[in-house]
Amino acid sequence: MKQRLARVVLSCLTACAFSTGAFAITVIDDSGAAVTLAAPAQRVISLAPHVTEMLYAAGGGAKIVGAVTYSDFPPEAKQLPRVGDNKALDLERIVALKPDLIVVWRHGNAGRQLDRLRDLHIPLYFSEPRHLDDIGVTLTKLGTLLGTSPVADAAANTYRSNIAQLRARYAARPPVSVFYQVWDQPLMTLNGTHLISEVIALCGGRNVFAKLEPLVPTVSTEAVLAANPEAIVTAAPGATAPDRPLPQLDTWRAWPSLDAVAHGNLFAIDGDLINRPAPRIAQGAALLCQDLETARSRRTGAAR
Repeated sequence: MKQRLARVVLSCLTACAFSTGAFAITVIDDSGAAVTLAAPAQRVISLAPHVTEMLYAAGGGAKIVGAVTYSDFPPEAKQLPRVGDNKALDLERIVALKPDLIVVWRHGNAGRQLDRLRDLHIPLYFSEPRHLDDIGVTLTKLGTLLGTSPVADAAANTYRSNIAQLRARYAARPPVSVFYQVWDQPLMTLNGTHLISEVIALCGGRNVFAKLEPLVPTVSTEAVLAANPEAIVTAAPGATAPDRPLPQLDTWRAWPSLDAVAHGNLFAIDGDLINRPAPRIAQGAALLCQDLETARSRRTGAAR
């Protein structure tokens, strides 16, 4: 009799636990909001290329039912149904795909459309990694939401190991002053709070415009000449084809007295590796570190 009563009590407690959401999955996204799911997500929509990469790396590739334009890595992501781009989302298509989780780019997707997505009462996870360490954290959180934690945790550990190796090898090397060129007309760069500036520091570089505001400030040619960087770096076309050619570093050759020009330190890195806040940024960082090491080797009197 007592055993039967115990089973009844246990059954009631279990039912109550489920009804109150005690076993729900909750993580905090990059906006600081709690994202709660009743069960691991099974139908996920990605609203940014870096998010698509993250979801695949976290073991959730088979659960992605839609993605935005330029979601092109890994290669199988090219076959995903498209739901718009960072300028315009196809809300009808998103609803028709019946997602149970949408992962959005907080500052890349249109605010008005995000408000409409909120009205659909579909759980939204905002992704905006601002630091290198955030990428590993994001992988872990997505693994929790997807129910793929073993894969996600392994990917996060591999990523952290790659970054740690680069930091140990390059962060204490003699500093190299760097101008990172985002665009040429107008001439644009990144300040010290941008993720790429952290990559520069990881490699022992110093962003010459780190103290400027806003995040992506416009600068003049005269300001670059005055800063006289030892290296100039930009993003080259990767798998993502731009609307027009990316900035041409050759234009700086008009100022042969500029240190970066005088020593041949004009470098371009695959934009998909350096611009996207996803695990492959470790590859982009490795390339940048090699370029800055090349700049060091070209200094007068440097050991060959």
